[in-house]
Amino acid sequence: MAPEVQKIGIAGGGAMGEALARGMLAAGIVTPADLMISEVREERCAYLERQFGVRTVKENKPLVNFADTLILAVKPYVISAVLAEIRPHLRPSQTVISIAAGVSLAFIEERLGEGIPVVRVMPNTPALVGAGASAYSLGRFAGLRDGGRARAILEAVGRVVQVEEKLLDAVTGLSGSGPAYMYVILEALADGGVRMGLPRDVSMVLAAQTMYGAAKMILETGEHPGRLKDMVTTPGGTTAAGLFVLEEAAVRAGLQRAVERATEKAREINRRGES
Repeated sequence: MAPEVQKIGIAGGGAMGEALARGMLAAGIVTPADLMISEVREERCAYLERQFGVRTVKENKPLVNFADTLILAVKPYVISAVLAEIRPHLRPSQTVISIAAGVSLAFIEERLGEGIPVVRVMPNTPALVGAGASAYSLGRFAGLRDGGRARAILEAVGRVVQVEEKLLDAVTGLSGSGPAYMYVILEALADGGVRMGLPRDVSMVLAAQTMYGAAKMILETGEHPGRLKDMVTTPGGTTAAGLFVLEEAAVRAGLQRAVERATEKAREINRRGES
């Protein structure tokens, strides 16, 4: 077990809580004995215990008493109640990691009190299959130890970067909402293959693997996507013809505008939550 992570408690046994548990156990960050999950639904508790061999509880007090790192994997509308429940039992030596969307560090720190280290995380849904893209920001009382704990956990389910909290709305607009953009592109590519005569299942596999392979090329080679695009594009060839159509349709500008609008929406939501 990585010494910087120690014992971990997850408040919330939903999809993202399960994804983090699965990733940490698979990566060897924790053993089942070092992981506890709180969840109010009995059938969900039974599933998590059966699936991972971990201990589950229905209240958060034993979770806080157990954990060195506490992950708040709950919906934003219940975060206030959870923070009120855990506050009396927290210790400054613990790290609190929140993945509640749109809930600011200041909001959490105010309700937990002076000296409690808080890390805010923006994950995305591909974490469910170990291919997430997450960003985290440190609160006022969080240091290198707390950032290291958050990074180790998030790396178990994908790639992770550290940013200032003011940039988390842009992270939401890009990687938080981004999987939906990719699904639209992938579906359109597959539909194009079907239009040209490919069976739908064949077209879908080819489109999905092409998207996956292109992303992997960027991550593993570090090459700029423009350079990789040029490597595929023969002058006067098929790819050049296809790229011209994409430029005519303003696909590039449309995707940039999608990130911009999603970022603006995230800022609107955050402002409402803080008012």
